[in-house]
Amino acid sequence: MAIQKDKLTVRVTFFEEVLGTCANDPEIHDNFIAHNAPDAPSRAEEIEALGTGEVIERGMTVFPRMEDKLTPFIWDYQIKGFFKDSCSALRSVQGSESKKIKAYKKVIDGNIFVSERKIPFQNYGRIGDCQRPLRGQTAQGERIALAHSETVPAGTFVEFTIVCYKHEKYDLPAVVKEWLDFGEMRGMLQWRNSGKGRFHWEEI
Repeated sequence: MAIQKDKLTVRVTFFEEVLGTCANDPEIHDNFIAHNAPDAPSRAEEIEALGTGEVIERGMTVFPRMEDKLTPFIWDYQIKGFFKDSCSALRSVQGSESKKIKAYKKVIDGNIFVSERKIPFQNYGRIGDCQRPLRGQTAQGERIALAHSETVPAGTFVEFTIVCYKHEKYDLPAVVKEWLDFGEMRGMLQWRNSGKGRFHWEEI
């Protein structure tokens, strides 16, 4: 007897920009320091002028690139990460399919897969960037870091196939659709708490 599974091929179209998540090591823009200490004669003095409470997070988060070295893409595990994040949030919602699933991370890891390893962005036009201050409390007081990420704009889309192995207790295609619907409220990838990476989806 063949193993039973369902396939769902979808197009996810982002209506908010999406931020890259992979570490990179280029020089970050200097305008954050320059704005705060425009008259300091050296970088060391600029940093000193800002005080120990404000630092720049050196580096930039970027998108991985396809073999052409140009086209940005999402890894399959990032889609599964979105599923786990969505299921975690929706488990507290009365009437949700997600609420029914016990040990949801194990179910997602063992029964739900994305066919494509690399999922290229399409219709992304021009790669942009997003800089934003991050505040955090430390033993030395409040610290401010400047986070810097590559972005692809609203209107960008990706297409991929989700494979659900039949589960004895749960309707996995239904719960996957619930998670995708949740993408309208909570996006994927970085800084999604601010609304970045939100999307609509359709079956294709």
